[in-house]
Amino acid sequence: MRKVSALLLATERRAISGLAGLYASRMLGLFMVLPVLALYADTLSGATPLLIGVALGIYGLTQATLQIPFGLLSDRIGRKRVIAMGLLIFAAGSVVAAMADSIGGVILGRALQGCGAVAAAIMALLADQTREQVRTAAMATIGLSIGVSFAIAMVLGPWLAAWAGLAGVFWFTALLTLVGLVVLWRWVPPAPRRLHHRDVGMDRQQFKSVITRPDLWRLDLSIFSLHLVLMAIFVAVPFRLLNAGVAIEYHGLAYLAIMALSFIAMVPLVIVAEKRQRMKLMCLLAIGAIVISLSSLGLPFSQEGWLFAWLFVFFTGFNLLEATLPSMLSKLAPAGAKGTAMGVYSTSQFLGAFLGGTLGGLLSNMWGLDAVFIGCAGLALLWWLAMWRMPSPPPLSSEVVALHDTQPDALNLLMEHLADVVGVEDVMVVPEERLMYLKVNRKELDQAALTRLLSPPKT
Repeated sequence: MRKVSALLLATERRAISGLAGLYASRMLGLFMVLPVLALYADTLSGATPLLIGVALGIYGLTQATLQIPFGLLSDRIGRKRVIAMGLLIFAAGSVVAAMADSIGGVILGRALQGCGAVAAAIMALLADQTREQVRTAAMATIGLSIGVSFAIAMVLGPWLAAWAGLAGVFWFTALLTLVGLVVLWRWVPPAPRRLHHRDVGMDRQQFKSVITRPDLWRLDLSIFSLHLVLMAIFVAVPFRLLNAGVAIEYHGLAYLAIMALSFIAMVPLVIVAEKRQRMKLMCLLAIGAIVISLSSLGLPFSQEGWLFAWLFVFFTGFNLLEATLPSMLSKLAPAGAKGTAMGVYSTSQFLGAFLGGTLGGLLSNMWGLDAVFIGCAGLALLWWLAMWRMPSPPPLSSEVVALHDTQPDALNLLMEHLADVVGVEDVMVVPEERLMYLKVNRKELDQAALTRLLSPPKT
């Protein structure tokens, strides 16, 4: 057994930068529609608030349905082929939406965009091209790219729509996807290996244990609820800005100010959550901020300053949860089951996006814009109550160690010794992968004993 330097190799830097850019550009194309679709729907025949909501969220349904099948297909025919196929489907969906003159055409295009469900294949390719020692940092880079792409989309979407209309947003998305294909084949290094990674891919043997754990399904409920309310309120938020006197061409600047301030406010809260082990407290605080802000947005207001204040509160809570929920999941997932837990988590996120868009359109269609915020506030309150009884996550972290000796007797003896090390909470050995997965408590860990056990035998 050995540990290797965590310094990135040149091929790893290329893989991480290329795949993070691919993931971010794809999410950028999906997110750019959020702040503009409801405003420009009057150019589409047959548009109603309900159908606008369906158009916003429909990609989540096809993403949730095809995410795992695309990941399994990449195991068989290769990661790059599946990613390229998904990007082409995504580009086709963008073209369909760009050429549509009815809300039905936009719904079809958005559904096709979601059919390019390559997130699992991208993560698997990243795992193929990175060593165990740097994989956690590589995955964190992907997560950061998603947050950045969302913030950029909130600014870029309104600007593009004001300049080129709703169709221009979709044409730009198609062009961005084609650029992504060039990056995939020219910049991302080839990956001759196609391995199963338990910290990335879905393991059906562990599926039942993951979905039946109350602490994990509460996190799945959280990401489901978070993206449900996000999609739902964007049926109404653009009109709130209009009513506050913000012209369409300046919506991007409004979102820029709100997102920038919310990111600044989020950073110290993330530090408190991670460094001082206040994950649950920060999670409840963020959900509470969402409940209060949505309730207030649903009430009549006379000063536009309050609109921006409550949107700032909402996005501070949103960004805080986007940053801390994956970290909590990583701490709580059993050793060697993080990939399975993350697969369920991502599926919950996409389903929340689909149902959120539909719910927001339905509430707006039946009772008006105020009902969207009040209804979402009520759901967020139930979410807060569900999280109240969740135990605080322990300060655990994951570690993956490469195995040299795969003899059963030696591995069993090693597992017994590791289980006795103070601070080692969970051990899983997978001989066919030549890997060992550990969950350790860094505050209590006997590092000397662990290093001694994992050191290669002297010859």
